[in-house]
Amino acid sequence: MIYVDADACPVKAEVERVGTRHKLQIFIVSNGGLRPSPNPFVETVVVPEGPDVADQWIADRAKTGDVVVTGDIPLAAKCVEAGARVLKHNGDVLNTANIGQTLATRDLMTDLRAADPFRQGGGRPFSKADRSQFLNALEQQLRLAAKDATLS
Repeated sequence: MIYVDADACPVKAEVERVGTRHKLQIFIVSNGGLRPSPNPFVETVVVPEGPDVADQWIADRAKTGDVVVTGDIPLAAKCVEAGARVLKHNGDVLNTANIGQTLATRDLMTDLRAADPFRQGGGRPFSKADRSQFLNALEQQLRLAAKDATLS
């Protein structure tokens, strides 16, 4: 299965296309505002309003053999701990080898932003190269997840 943390996710269409080709169930999870897909492999899950409700829905279900697409680092950490394979929107893979450092960096950046309320910015814009890297990484992670599922 593929779980997508769909709020502000720029690669939903790519996940649907690749997941359908692999004949995998895809859960697009959000607080609402998304148009449901007519694709039989895609289930749109609308969770109640509230902080991290969509994240918790995904974290409660993700397991070995699944792939999770999210930019939310705490959610990624929970899913990695559960044995799922995790991809950021730009194709970066989060796993047991790097999730601790990624969480620490996220926390540090949160503290720095809180200490300087005038700090502006965000990340760089999502690019065609990011989309291409994501597609390649998704293919690779889906193949590895299928192996994980057969081993567990």
